[in-house]
Amino acid sequence: MSQILYIIWDPSLGIPIGEFTLRYYSLMYVVAFGLGLYLMGLILKTDNEDQKLLDPLFIYMIVAVILGARLGHVLFYQKELFLEDPLSVFLPIRTQPHFQFTGYSGLASHGAAIGILISLYLFNRKYLKRSLYWILDRIIIPVAIGGMFVRIGNFFNSEILGKPSDLPWAVLFVQQDTGEYGDLVSRHPAQLYEALGYLLLFISLLYIYFKTDKKKYLGWIFGYFLIVLFGIRYVVEFFKMPQGEEYINWFRLNTGQWLSVPFILAGIYILATTKNRIYIPKTK
Repeated sequence: MSQILYIIWDPSLGIPIGEFTLRYYSLMYVVAFGLGLYLMGLILKTDNEDQKLLDPLFIYMIVAVILGARLGHVLFYQKELFLEDPLSVFLPIRTQPHFQFTGYSGLASHGAAIGILISLYLFNRKYLKRSLYWILDRIIIPVAIGGMFVRIGNFFNSEILGKPSDLPWAVLFVQQDTGEYGDLVSRHPAQLYEALGYLLLFISLLYIYFKTDKKKYLGWIFGYFLIVLFGIRYVVEFFKMPQGEEYINWFRLNTGQWLSVPFILAGIYILATTKNRIYIPKTK
């Protein structure tokens, strides 16, 4: 490539605190969960719901996102870890070829989505005992902005890289693993493409929830979320390098795209059937 302009990206890994380093990737998760807790409190207040629901919901979501995303990554992209280094599947370490504290890296958004669905089903059975769509229509608002912060964390980590590019905004990831991604060249900042998409989705969800009557149709907001979020993921995959040593490449679509298709189809179905599910809000 012969481009003249590109951005050099070589950040520190985190904020040093004594002998400990607070990694930016971990910090992005803290911000995501903290903002999510605030937003859900605001949503529950708007709906005249008990604020005591926040604490158990917060715990369910943390477990769902971390465990679901980690298992999803290993199942979809690194199955060999179950045999080669099983402890690294569940713990923030690696034991092969030597012991190393890695933090929780290698997290798949599709796995997180499945984990969230399972955990909310269990949460609903124990605490809400109402239509599952009610909580799904609300929880996806903080999930959308949380996804943005996670992708910014990926950008700080110089991971989930884009394909080589000679565009003026292409990024040279100095810290990239050349063994995984090949030559050190400027690339699409695919993490930022996805983060921007999630930010726009979040803004649209706020508008829909607070300024329209769509939340009275159970599942409408959730269906819209599935279509748009996984539509963004599907499109951005065209700009990403393949993840994992083995990946699907049928009809020129990769693993991430094939995994997005069922979520998009589910969103279309849910959106098409929402008029059969009317929600009557609580009154004070």
